[in-house]
Amino acid sequence: MILILDVLLHLAIWLLLAPLLPGIINKVKAWVAGRRGPPVLQLYYDLAKLWRKGVVLSTLASPGFVIGPAVGWIAVLGAAMLLPLGPAGAVLSFRGDVLLMVYLLALARFCTAWAAMETGSAFEGMGAAREVSYAVLTEAAIIAAVLSLSVQSGSTSLVAMLAPAAGAGAMLLAAGLFTVLLAENCRVPFDDPNTHLELTMIHEVMVLDHSGPPLAVILHGAAIKLLFFAVLLTEAVLPLGKLSPAAAAGVLLAGVMVVTVGVGLVESLLARLAFRRVPLLLTTAFLLCLFALLMAWKGGAE
Repeated sequence: MILILDVLLHLAIWLLLAPLLPGIINKVKAWVAGRRGPPVLQLYYDLAKLWRKGVVLSTLASPGFVIGPAVGWIAVLGAAMLLPLGPAGAVLSFRGDVLLMVYLLALARFCTAWAAMETGSAFEGMGAAREVSYAVLTEAAIIAAVLSLSVQSGSTSLVAMLAPAAGAGAMLLAAGLFTVLLAENCRVPFDDPNTHLELTMIHEVMVLDHSGPPLAVILHGAAIKLLFFAVLLTEAVLPLGKLSPAAAAGVLLAGVMVVTVGVGLVESLLARLAFRRVPLLLTTAFLLCLFALLMAWKGGAE
């Protein structure tokens, strides 16, 4: 019974709170621009509207066009359920669960690109090609960050890896993971979630032909992924394991809010990068995580 309640609690947090983050980001962007902006709960309204709509399918699309978003959503949620939520812990924890987390994130990306190519659209195929090309560098940065935490904690379990602070390389790891967060969630300066120009879009162009419930699943999965990386960044840098349960929960919530507001400020103050400069920024993120790994390894050797 306790296990069931724990699972329901984690599901409620990930499913119900995730759509708040895009609303907060849009509010921050509107505040910087001196506008009123959409309400914080706008994504909730959009999801409710999309679930009531029908689905328009391309004549070229196979069942993978609908299966892809569903499997991708399950993969992102599965990765999130492996991530500990401060004092609440994780639903499932075992040795090497961090490897499963990385593979689930990769599976979600594969399913999104797969569904995009099912339409037979040149634009969506172009967006899928860009997505997987940039993923080579973002996944390298994620693996370097994970190795840094593993060396620091001496474990391959997320619960043990995220309990202590990141040590001397905390700032490097924070900068690298924040850059990865922007890239993985297709935020400025890598992509603009509000643009409608197909030639310059990455993630948004892959979902142009989706509608109704499949589009709702994609948008909700993107919100979960944003919350996932915000929690991962906060727990990787801050020593939540050394705090009391109440203090750890408060610090985790404050950290996620700081990261979310930071994303909004970045999108307000920076312009989108040209495509040829994106690999350079992603390489910088990888190097930051790599330097954090080297510092953790050197500190452990001493």
